[in-house]
Amino acid sequence: MFSGFPVFKKELGAFFLSPIAYVVITIFLVLSGYFFYNTLAYYSLISLQATQNPYMVSGLNLTTGLISPFFGNIAVITIFIIPMLTMRLFAEEKKNGTIELLFTYPLRDIEILLGKFFAAMVVYLIPVAITLAYIAFVGTMADLVIGPILAGYLGLVLMGAAFISLGVLISSTTENQIIAVIITFGLLLLLWVVGWAANFTSPLFGKILNELSLVRHFEGFSKGIINIKDVVFYLSFIFFCLFITGRVLESKRWRG
Repeated sequence: MFSGFPVFKKELGAFFLSPIAYVVITIFLVLSGYFFYNTLAYYSLISLQATQNPYMVSGLNLTTGLISPFFGNIAVITIFIIPMLTMRLFAEEKKNGTIELLFTYPLRDIEILLGKFFAAMVVYLIPVAITLAYIAFVGTMADLVIGPILAGYLGLVLMGAAFISLGVLISSTTENQIIAVIITFGLLLLLWVVGWAANFTSPLFGKILNELSLVRHFEGFSKGIINIKDVVFYLSFIFFCLFITGRVLESKRWRG
């Protein structure tokens, strides 16, 4: 059994004993449902027009016209909800003075950290999994290509895990939840748009900015393409953030 399970269980319970999980899940589903409805309505309109204009049929398919925009919209929503999930993970412990008690558990720092990380991941994955109902609804009306859908959801899992790892890191550095949510959102937004400046810099620096862009690494997944380089980027990002968080916790333990 996962040795950090007691912390995982405690954190998961804390999410659902407070309004946080319910608010996050509701906001996620309302926004994703709204965007899905609009994307589906627009795709239906274009498809109807294409029946009258054969030239519009070229390149028109469910993947590019509906599935890819659907995953892109969810990715944007994730930027807003992840900071709300991660803001309390360590900041609340520090504010309430219970982090010292947490360190008395017969667990290593990495086990405490992973327990909190996976609890936030579960709350994030619940609404993501519910959005499968949207895809299933489309499947009742048209033939779906499974590959791009699986790639898109894999991208959402990896990207969400990367976002959460950054949020956990920020939460471990402050005892103020408001500061944690603001800094996390600001950094996620910065890493989302950093590639926009690539065209206005030198080729080398522009390439570096593109590689740091979170949205650039998600684009392939949203289009149904699984690129090993993008998978490695997200896994490396997650490892780096969790590693630094572990060092922050270690320094806190030694300082008392």
